[in-house]
Amino acid sequence: MRESMWGIFVVGVGVGLILLIYFFQGVTNTDEHNYYLLKETTEAAMVDAVDMVDYRVNNIISINREKFIESFVRRFSESADLSNTYTIEIYDVNENPPKVSLRVKTVKNGVVANEQVTFGLNNQLDAIIEDLQPTPAS
Repeated sequence: MRESMWGIFVVGVGVGLILLIYFFQGVTNTDEHNYYLLKETTEAAMVDAVDMVDYRVNNIISINREKFIESFVRRFSESADLSNTYTIEIYDVNENPPKVSLRVKTVKNGVVANEQVTFGLNNQLDAIIEDLQPTPAS
């Protein structure tokens, strides 16, 4: 009887650890997804918001603040995971030189050992456009 109890204990601990690993893998994947989504969306929105008239006339790279915010929110919402709740905080948008600072907060919920566990995931990014023209190949 003692050996069977040990077997049940080992199987129970194994199942519990697998569930715990699965939960933390989900948190890690969510954090990684948010980071790359934030990075790629910010880059694309900044390129969309470049004021091409100012660039052609004065050869100065500047972005339009409203166009950047519109493009960023649209692109982010198209690719975001619908099972999460996001809070987007845009701290700073400089038009010239083009620089943005933003943060995306996500709350990830899960159940571990009959207890509700909540993780707050924060991803912050500062981005600058340096040059739009590709360098010629030598």
